[in-house]
Amino acid sequence: MTGLTRIHAVVTGRVQGVGFRWATLETAERLGLAGWVRNRADGSVELEAQGSPAALDQLRAFLAEGPSWARVDGVAVEERAVREGDAGFTVR
Repeated sequence: MTGLTRIHAVVTGRVQGVGFRWATLETAERLGLAGWVRNRADGSVELEAQGSPAALDQLRAFLAEGPSWARVDGVAVEERAVREGDAGFTVR
């Protein structure tokens, strides 16, 4: 698992009810990332993603913009411990 990084992110703004999770899933799958994304009760979207630093940088760029119908006000990202054997990306 050398070279992998894992992040936890919370995205705020108009990010629920606009397909944000599904666009995140599509982006993560295209980048070969493992992890999950879900809506939170406070209206934000939360996710964890694991993969190469370059792929995670591309995901961060997507999260900062979101799909065209969303409005991203902020993205809080922190690194997490890599989870051995994590594979696939899911919407929770």
